Amino acid sequence: PKKINDPSQSKPADWVDERMIDDPEDKKPEGWDDIPAEIVDPEAEKPDDWDDDLDGEWEAPKVPNPEYKGPWQPKKIDNPAYKGPWVHPQIDNPDYKDDTELYAFDSFKYIGIDIWQVKSGSIFSHFTLADSWDDVKGDIELVNTFREGQKAKKDEEEKARQASEEKTKAEESEDEDEDEDEDEDEDEDEDEDEDEDEDEDEDED
Repeated sequence: PKKINDPSQSKPADWVDERMIDDPEDKKPEGWDDIPAEIVDPEAEKPDDWDDDLDGEWEAPKVPNPEYKGPWQPKKIDNPAYKGPWVHPQIDNPDYKDDTELYAFDSFKYIGIDIWQVKSGSIFSHFTLADSWDDVKGDIELVNTFREGQKAKKDEEEKARQASEEKTKAEESEDEDEDEDEDEDEDEDEDEDEDEDEDEDEDED
């Protein structure tokens, strides 16, 4: 780093970095510690089948005391002596050496990226490394043209997929309607056969 903490400096012993302090004028209310955390359940009753000789002396269960407020703590107030967080003074790092070609490599054939994403299927391509904005303007136009073409192709594929699904659903619906019509025709034929049988029985009589 260019700067380091000054080793000759340290936090003063009398430095106050506590923002809040207990209010010295706040006093504990009388009887505060006399309030128990639990009390005997006033609604508890000794079971009818309780046998003192066999079960021992019955004791009512305890429940949390609604009047208990926990250990007393004085309220907090702003500390008038507060100076804020102490910042360690810094000095120039004597071991620091500025390297103006730190980024330079003999070859930029490979690059690495670390990307966090929540949607799968993303494609990353067309990376450009350059020294000036003018050098990448032409590449940006080419990438945008390529991107628009890819988007149009994806939209066409999506429309074709939806059309195929709708066609399949329509064909399935037609098949269901035909099956229902066939069932209705079979029911009508059965009814006609039953009527003919009844007529024959009447003729025989």
